[in-house]
Amino acid sequence: MSFIADKQTLEDLNLMGKYKPNSVYSIFNQVRTAGGERLLDEMFRNPLKDPETINQRSSIFKYFQDKNLEFPFKNEEFNVIENYLSMGTAGNTLTVMTGVFYRKIAQSLLRDDQFQMLYIGLLNAIAGLKALGEFFNALKEDDHPYQNQLRKAKAIFADTRLAWLSSPDHLTDLPVMKVAKYDCLLRNTLRKEMEQLLEIVYDLDVYIAVSKVSKAKNLTYALALPKETNLFKAKGLRHPALKRAVGNPLIFSQANNFLFLTGANMAGKSTFMKAFGIAVYMAHMGFPVAADEMTFSIKDGLYSSINVPDNLNLGLSHFYAEVLRVKHVAEEVASGKNLVVIFDELFKGTNVKDAYDATLAVTRSFSKYRNCLFIISTHIIEVGAALGEGCENIELAYLPTVMQGNVPKYTYQLKEGITSDRQGMMIIENENILELIQGK
Repeated sequence: MSFIADKQTLEDLNLMGKYKPNSVYSIFNQVRTAGGERLLDEMFRNPLKDPETINQRSSIFKYFQDKNLEFPFKNEEFNVIENYLSMGTAGNTLTVMTGVFYRKIAQSLLRDDQFQMLYIGLLNAIAGLKALGEFFNALKEDDHPYQNQLRKAKAIFADTRLAWLSSPDHLTDLPVMKVAKYDCLLRNTLRKEMEQLLEIVYDLDVYIAVSKVSKAKNLTYALALPKETNLFKAKGLRHPALKRAVGNPLIFSQANNFLFLTGANMAGKSTFMKAFGIAVYMAHMGFPVAADEMTFSIKDGLYSSINVPDNLNLGLSHFYAEVLRVKHVAEEVASGKNLVVIFDELFKGTNVKDAYDATLAVTRSFSKYRNCLFIISTHIIEVGAALGEGCENIELAYLPTVMQGNVPKYTYQLKEGITSDRQGMMIIENENILELIQGK
C-alpha cells in the first residue's frame, strides 16, 4: 500500500502543479528532458514507505549534489536524440538496411527528406552517445550510492558492438553504407540497450536537477527510520517556497506526539504547519527538505485541513464541510494507520462557543492515538488551558506578536506555552476601517 495523501492535502500544501505559483513541484521541476519530467511527476505522486529505499534515493541525490555535475545535453540536442532512438524499426537486419538505401534513393530522385531526417538523427545520436559515454567514464566505480546504475551504463558502452563510438573520427559525413550499418545497430540490434540508456538518462536528469535545487536553496536530506520509533526531529524547519523563511525546531516522539499551536492572525501558524507537512511529504519521497537537519519515522500517510472549501453543489456550508473532513480523518486514525494530521483553525465556520467545545473534544480524542503525529492550531486560546490532565502528550506552543507602538510585528519563532496576544481590534483600527464606515 502506498503513502496516503488525498487531493485536499495536496492542495493545502500546494505540492502539485507544474504551472501553479510557488508549488513545490514547480520548485523542483528543473529537468531538461520530457522523460525526466515524467519521472519527476511519478516520484511526486508516489511517496515511499520503506526507510531503506527512501535513504537510498536521498543518498543518490546527495552524491550528485556533492559531485556538482552538469547534465551532459542541452534540451534541443537530447530531443533530437530521443526522437531518433524512439522511432524504432521493424523487420530483420536486411529489411532495415534496405529501407535506409531506399530512403537515400528517394532523396536523390524524389527530393524526399526522410533520409535527411534519419541522417541528422543518427549523427546527433552518435554525438550524444559519445558524450554520455565520456560522462560515465569520468565517474569512478567507488563505493557510492549510484554505483549500480553507473555499472549498468558502463556495461552498455563496453559492448564490443559499440567500440566504434570511441573512434577519434568525428563520425560525420558518413557514407550510406555506414549510415545503414549504424542505424540498424542502434535502432534494431541494440534497441533494448538504447531504451535502457534513455531510462538511465531520465534518472540522471532528475538526480542532477533535484540536487542543484537542493544546493541552491540550502536544503538537507532527512534520515528515514522504521515506523516503530515514531520520531520526528527537525532543526531549522522552514517553508521551501519562501526566500527569507524563518526556521524552527520541531520534535515529536512517542511521549510527545501532539502540538497544540496558538498565535494571532499573520503570526505564521499556517505557514509553519504547511512547512511541516511539506517536509513530511518530501522526506517520504527521498527528496531534500527545507531544514537544517531532519530525522523521521515513516508513516502511512498525511492528512491536512487548512483550506477546506464549502461545496454549494452539494449544499454543504463551510462548517459542515469542516465536520466531514474531521470525520474522514478520524475514521482513518481510528483504523490504526500511522498518520500525520494537520488541522488549522478547527471549526472556524461556526460560533465561538461551539468551536471551543468541538476543538477541545476533538483534540482530547485524537490525543489518545500515540502512533500518529498531530498539529492542531486555533485562535481560541482557552482550549489550551482546558486540555489539562489526561493529555500529557500534548505540547503547547505559540507564535508570538511583538508590539512596536501600535504596530504588530511577528518573529515567526515558536515559543512554549499559549499566546496571550489579542491584537485583532488594534489591526482593524490601524487600517482606519471604522473611520471609513463612519465617513470621517
